[in-house]
Amino acid sequence: MAPVLDPQLKRALSERIRYYNELGIYDFYRRESSTRSPADADETTPLLAQTEQREEMTPRAKAVLPVLSPETVLPTANVESRVSDPVKALKLIREDIGDCTRCKLHKQGRKQIVFGVGNPSADLMFIGEAPGADEDEQGEPFVGRAGQLLNNMIKAMGIEREQVYIANIIKCRPPGNRTPERDECETCSPFLMRQIAVIQPKAIVALGAVAAKTLLAINAPMSDLRGRWYDFRGTKLAVTYHPAFLLRDPRQKKEAWKDLQMVMKELGLALPKKDPSE
Repeated sequence: MAPVLDPQLKRALSERIRYYNELGIYDFYRRESSTRSPADADETTPLLAQTEQREEMTPRAKAVLPVLSPETVLPTANVESRVSDPVKALKLIREDIGDCTRCKLHKQGRKQIVFGVGNPSADLMFIGEAPGADEDEQGEPFVGRAGQLLNNMIKAMGIEREQVYIANIIKCRPPGNRTPERDECETCSPFLMRQIAVIQPKAIVALGAVAAKTLLAINAPMSDLRGRWYDFRGTKLAVTYHPAFLLRDPRQKKEAWKDLQMVMKELGLALPKKDPSE
């Protein structure tokens, strides 16, 4: 008979499984370790057997179940769910992130965490790719040239920046403003999922291909992603061009305006008579 699993380790392991389940991840596989004995592997099997009956997820949704010890420090798992005030809940998430060192970006020149900004009870949420130089300097998303264009886009919808919530897939600036890498997105996006759960927007707009593909786990061109609604964790999600792309190719502003009009209709916002993209 296999020895009984240490109660503290069992609680830690169960909490980690619950944490990933809440993120929509149900399938796990064990990472082999030279420090583990066959008996150790047998001990964890009963706890993982429940996942075998789940619907099979895409390869991207699979997660490595880390080897835990009773001394393992686990990330705070949705402590904000116990708080009814969204302002306090978002503050708890920010405190959980801390001066993050979970991925390599903290060693590659980032100055600070760019958490998110706006109305914590917003009906509309914009999600971009990653902070740029201006955002890294000021600690707020979309404050550079692309941010100015996003502000204009929001005003064209008949609302103000302060009424929406704005965040990014990752919260640290990649060196040279390069595209975020997959491991960086997968490390950081769980915090974004927790922000979304607190804010509970009626609609989300993914700005650009990186944001759309990361949130939807769909590898498709923008032409296929735009122009329709997606069900994202009980919230409707639309895709449009990133403001930085629109600065490089202003001809696409009219297409982006079509996307925003779709969002406005969903939120019951009045459509202006004049096309602001002209």
